[in-house]
Amino acid sequence: MSSTGWGGRTGSPPISLLIITLLLSSGLMLPAVHAAAAELMLPQVYARQVPVSGWLMSEKLDGVRGTWDGRQLLSKNGRVFNPPAAFIRDLPPFPLEGELWGGRGSFEQTVAIVNTRQPHDGWLQLRFAIFDVPQAPGGFTGRLAQASDWFAAHPSPYAFVIPQIPVLDQARLQQELQRIENLGGEGLIVRKPDALYAGGRSSEILKVKNYQDAEATVVAHLPGRGRNRGRLGSLLVELDDGTQFRIGGGFSDAERESPPPVGAVVTFKFYGKYQSGIPKFPSYMRIRRDREL
Repeated sequence: MSSTGWGGRTGSPPISLLIITLLLSSGLMLPAVHAAAAELMLPQVYARQVPVSGWLMSEKLDGVRGTWDGRQLLSKNGRVFNPPAAFIRDLPPFPLEGELWGGRGSFEQTVAIVNTRQPHDGWLQLRFAIFDVPQAPGGFTGRLAQASDWFAAHPSPYAFVIPQIPVLDQARLQQELQRIENLGGEGLIVRKPDALYAGGRSSEILKVKNYQDAEATVVAHLPGRGRNRGRLGSLLVELDDGTQFRIGGGFSDAERESPPPVGAVVTFKFYGKYQSGIPKFPSYMRIRRDREL
């Protein structure tokens, strides 16, 4: 008996369609584009009045956020990264969250490495620094123990669990922050040990810095004077709310010779804001190249 419905043709469905149907039903065929990324658990900014004694602290690594879904490595926006097989060979069959990190002061190089479309040995300069196991049950300490147990049995030269240090009191927190900043680090992350995993900004994860940072769009290049005559003096930038201001510090000589282009998004640090909304003492940090990752 003939059937209809295959593009208006009669007869049995094509063999190729039968094969695709079988593969999809068995789970062997995977979509070419990964599904939308789940909402990540993100830190809020630490304030001194928040009591964090008894919490856990670790260095805030300045890298590119990555998620291991048990099979492949993804960006925060769900884009599939392309590391070589050696980089992911010893990762577990369960999800992990962490930072793709090449060491302090290597953010730009890290972005360039992970942004490539083909596997290459540059990845082997990086490590996957793990700070959570999002699908494990229970509080933060218990979740992270699952990753620690895995890597104790399956050590990897390209992955490690970020050490967590108990916060004894505010003085110890500030002492550790100063130590990390003296080493060229960005700051600290403090976490409540029994915090459950929940997507979005969480008051149970806090980032601790002696400065704030934000992003702005370059509107214009303003010429320099004195030793900077003939090259960049400052950037005129704009925040998302339309506030415009100048960034005149933080640039290397090379960056003044070849500044971030108009339209680029840059990260800057500052120390509070004036009543006008303009950041105090803004200083250039870098072009934000990982926004689309």
